[in-house]
Amino acid sequence: MTYEEYKAAANHWIEKDAVSKKMPANQLWSAIENYIQANNTCALATGSGNFIRCTPIEYAWHDSTFWMFSEGGQKFVGLEKNKTVCLSIYDRYNGFGKLKGLQVSGKAEIVEPFSAEYIHAAEWKKIPIDALKKLPFIMNLIKITPTEIEFLNSDFKEEGYDSRQHYDCDREEF
Repeated sequence: MTYEEYKAAANHWIEKDAVSKKMPANQLWSAIENYIQANNTCALATGSGNFIRCTPIEYAWHDSTFWMFSEGGQKFVGLEKNKTVCLSIYDRYNGFGKLKGLQVSGKAEIVEPFSAEYIHAAEWKKIPIDALKKLPFIMNLIKITPTEIEFLNSDFKEEGYDSRQHYDCDREEF
């Protein structure tokens, strides 16, 4: 591909979104939350420089934030140097007219082990604090605050909206 072809491909959705039929923000946010809560596993992409990692990981959704307990792994190579992450949640492909998936860009934080926030997250995940303290390693807690969300949902067309919707978390209120 030439530079121009890459640029055209990269701008495809930007141009399409500019003229798309948008769902009201509050209705879109409700659909986003319902989809996130109906699932519990995502693909978390982290990276820095030439290093990139995409990890399947369980999440919890609480206070408009993703929470992920993790023993460790290569995702922390990227997280150390770059707090900008992307995660995807998606359904199995069942045909072009039945697409459903969510892509979230956000900022990651590592929550201090056994801090009030860490304990609170463990409690609503129903993970006993004593069990976490007895582990031979520290169970890390990754907190991801979304900055923008792109939701592809073929069902939106039935409601008169484009199937791809964009939610800017910095502009909209949860």
